[in-house]
Amino acid sequence: MYIREMAYIPEHIVGLMASISGGEPFLINDCLCYSKSGLLIVIGYPLNGVFSKDLFIALLNEATSLFNPLSVRVAAPEIPDEIFMSSKEKGIDTFYNLNIEGFSVKRRLMREVEKARERLNVEVSREFTEAHEKVMEEFLKTKGPNARIKDLYLSLPRWIKDIDTTSLLTARDKKGRVSAFYAVDFWPKRFAAYILGCHSERDYTPHASDLLFYEMVRIAREKGKRYINLGLGVNEGIKRFKEKWGGVPSLGYTFCEYETGEKRGGFIDSFMKFIRILPGGL
Repeated sequence: MYIREMAYIPEHIVGLMASISGGEPFLINDCLCYSKSGLLIVIGYPLNGVFSKDLFIALLNEATSLFNPLSVRVAAPEIPDEIFMSSKEKGIDTFYNLNIEGFSVKRRLMREVEKARERLNVEVSREFTEAHEKVMEEFLKTKGPNARIKDLYLSLPRWIKDIDTTSLLTARDKKGRVSAFYAVDFWPKRFAAYILGCHSERDYTPHASDLLFYEMVRIAREKGKRYINLGLGVNEGIKRFKEKWGGVPSLGYTFCEYETGEKRGGFIDSFMKFIRILPGGL
């Protein structure tokens, strides 16, 4: 399958993204889009890996003409300032990757993993239990992520049932309590994708996340993956954790969401009318 072979970011995992967003997937100009009741999600990362602003504008032009959405949500390596600065919601981050080939765990990290293994068992399944839900609720309450991240977590019980390529890696203590869990997808041919994770403060076990990270790498290696996409940097604490394990910045990520039609107004409205007049971009 072309998309599975060419995918290089989590947003290319068609079944997963369709389930999370509730949208129907389309392939336009070698880029994936997801359309849902007035919302268009445009993934501006061409499957062939060749990105340019002109091609990106052409993609937006064609996709919005086809679906005529009320709002557009965009992710791309780079978004033109005319769109980005006028959007109601926007952000800039970086994808982190971990190269599996030649990867070895530092002795200090391995000691932490072994300490956690003495107190925890790791199970791999697709069953989201009441115990997982309690840990997730506690995590969301204490960490207070933004609305998009919160929605991703809250949608987990639905998409973990829908997508048979996503697994839950769960660390349980000797009493069976969930200390931490990861959701990881193995559908892409070349990589595994870390989707989300959380840990419990109430039933906290030191280095539970390190143990799960180690197991994620082990399983990905067994499945013949070249690398793990660790997701975005998000904040300094998460960046430090990923870098501690050998994750490196790999690809720029820019996000924005804007309304279309009369609600858009101002310069962004004029700009979007202009690219409609000039198919193929600026």
